[in-house]
Amino acid sequence: MSSSSSSVSDGILKFATQYSIYTGSIAFIFGIIGNALNIFVFTQLKLFRTNQCIFYMTIESISNFIYQFLSISLTILTSIYGDDATGRSFIWCKFKSILSQICALTTFYMICFSAVDQFFSTNYRYNLRQMCTLKLGRYFAFIFICFAVIHSIVFGFSYDIQPKFGCIISDYTWIQYSTFFLYPILVGFLPIVIASSFSILAYHNVRHIVRRQLPIVRRKLDKQITAMVLTRVIAFVCLVLPYNIYCIYAVNFPTSQSVPKDYAISRLIQAIFSSINIMNSVINFYIFIIFSSRFRRQVKLVLVKKCWQSWKYWCCSVNNQIEPDNNIEPRNSHMESDENI
Repeated sequence: MSSSSSSVSDGILKFATQYSIYTGSIAFIFGIIGNALNIFVFTQLKLFRTNQCIFYMTIESISNFIYQFLSISLTILTSIYGDDATGRSFIWCKFKSILSQICALTTFYMICFSAVDQFFSTNYRYNLRQMCTLKLGRYFAFIFICFAVIHSIVFGFSYDIQPKFGCIISDYTWIQYSTFFLYPILVGFLPIVIASSFSILAYHNVRHIVRRQLPIVRRKLDKQITAMVLTRVIAFVCLVLPYNIYCIYAVNFPTSQSVPKDYAISRLIQAIFSSINIMNSVINFYIFIIFSSRFRRQVKLVLVKKCWQSWKYWCCSVNNQIEPDNNIEPRNSHMESDENI
């Protein structure tokens, strides 16, 4: 009976390990590509560079990009040791907790900031629209990232390695903090409510944007970004909420390694919920591509007309086939005008 139970536990653990490896590898590939393209497009197009909502999205993409390397590190360690090795190294246990917390807080609240900013930017009241500036956005982002780093470092030191449970929160005070504030409020209820509320309000604003005397380029941009924010928030809520519920349970009811079957099942559940959570840092670019035809054209503009033409021009320059100066200026001006598609 015990041998049968042991074989079942081993089978579940093996499946959980394989699941983590495959989902982690796939998420890493798509996450790196998607977030890199987001950053590239957002920083290359002139109309995006001066938009504070896109500024928050850029920071979110950078945070997600960094998180992909932590994720693939855990995947590699899982393929080597059969687990993420946080229970084997005291430093790695704390570092993984700190970095993942920084990335999570930054991503979650940049989504919130983008929703709030879009609400104010599309508001019919002129004074509210003037409140949100790129300079103010940089201040908010800097202050919050500082808070996220300090909070994550302090919280990360509450993790410790327990012989039976691995890398877990060992202090009762921090367990209570995680149960009643961190997961349900700070990274749960609060960002979900803020992002959901303001994205819906922003969507309501753009439905009446035709009535206002705004340039058509600005009107199109507001509609596009509002749609991007709303779809991003919907995905954010669907992907983050299940993982936060799991975290609250896992913090309060850790599974001992001395009970193989229960431990194997908990590892499988952890792998499934972790893969759902990782999707939140992967999916943003693909959501924008799917739901925004204008963003698809903008990506094509950057990749084909800017990168490809620049690369061809560089190759021609190397081969001493530089175009005349009078041809360069019209091409550049044409590329700039294409930013307003």
